[in-house]
Amino acid sequence: MAPFGATTVLIFGVPDSPLAQPRNVIGGNFLGALLSLSVLQFFGSSPWTMGFAVASVIALMQLTRTLHPPSGAIALVVMMTKPEWNFLLTPVFEGSVILVVCAVVFNNLASERTYPNHWL
Repeated sequence: MAPFGATTVLIFGVPDSPLAQPRNVIGGNFLGALLSLSVLQFFGSSPWTMGFAVASVIALMQLTRTLHPPSGAIALVVMMTKPEWNFLLTPVFEGSVILVVCAVVFNNLASERTYPNHWL
């Protein structure tokens, strides 16, 4: 899934960024997929609902302190591909957890890096 490419840039390239912390990666991606799947279920996919889904995902992430820019792209992926509800678990949740685990291992192998700065 393309948004995971942007996630990897954040968690491996700038692991100290608040946007790259596990809460943001896992929470932002999960909430982004959940909300956009709900929008898709109730309102369908159109240019208006795509914009509404992305804007709503951004607002929800700001409210929950889980802002993660690739999650806005996840909302677009959902609205454009119209996946089933299992998309929420695989690839979104499981993929996010796997990326965070890989980032923890990789970033902590170097003595000058630590990841994450915080979990919650």
